[in-house]
Amino acid sequence: MNNNGLTLGVLGGMGPAATAEFQRLLAVKAPADRDQEHPRMIVYSNTVTPDRTTFLLGKGPDPEPYILEGLQNLVKWGADRLAVTCNTAHNFVDKLIEKGLVEVPVIHIIDETIRECQQRSPKGAWLTATLGTINTGIYQRHAAASGYNFRIPDEPMRQEIHEITDMVKAGKFKESGERYRAAIEKLWEIEKLPVVGACTELPVAYQNTGLPEEWGISSLEALADGCIRELYKPLK
Repeated sequence: MNNNGLTLGVLGGMGPAATAEFQRLLAVKAPADRDQEHPRMIVYSNTVTPDRTTFLLGKGPDPEPYILEGLQNLVKWGADRLAVTCNTAHNFVDKLIEKGLVEVPVIHIIDETIRECQQRSPKGAWLTATLGTINTGIYQRHAAASGYNFRIPDEPMRQEIHEITDMVKAGKFKESGERYRAAIEKLWEIEKLPVVGACTELPVAYQNTGLPEEWGISSLEALADGCIRELYKPLK
C-alpha cells in the first residue's frame, strides 16, 4: 500500500528509548510490503531538551524554546506532519499551537491515547504518568472535552510511577518492569481497570512487567496508530 507522500517529523529524545520504540512501532504497523511504502520520516532526537517535569515543578530550565526550535527545524527540513514522543512535552506543544507558532498539523499523543482508551475501556482507565503530566492536568482536560474518565493514583503512587519513568531513561528496563508491576497490582486492588502508560517510558516498562498485554494501553502505540492513520489516508 502506498502512503500519501507526507513526511512525518518526529521530535524525540525525550527519552531516547521511547523514540526508538516509536520508530519500531511505525515500522511494524505500516501497511507496507517494501521500503518505498513505509512512512518517510525525519527524526530529531534532541536529547539536550531540559527535563519537562523538573521545570513544571519549578526546579529547572524552561524546555519550551528547545521544543519550539525542534518543531520549527522539522518543518524547515520538510515535515508535513509532526509527532512528539513525550506526553509531558505536550503541555508546551499546546501553548505553542495556541500562539500560532507551529506551522503544520501535530498528531497529538494525548488525543490519540484518549481515543484508544475510549475504544478499549469506555468505563475508564488508570492514568499513570510523570508528575509533570499528572499535576498539570493535561490528560484530564483533554479527556473532559470528550467525556472520558481517568482514575488518578494517590500522591505516593504518583511519585513511585514517576521514579519508574526515570529508571527506563537510565536503561534499567527489568527493574522498571518489576516496580511497575507492583504499582499496577496495588492499583488493581482498588479497581481493575486498564492502565494507561501516559509517559512514553511506561510502555517500555510495561513490556517488562509480565502482565497481559491487553491490560496496558500504550500512549506510544496510540501515537503510532494515529500517525499511520494520518500518513496513509487519501489526500483530498
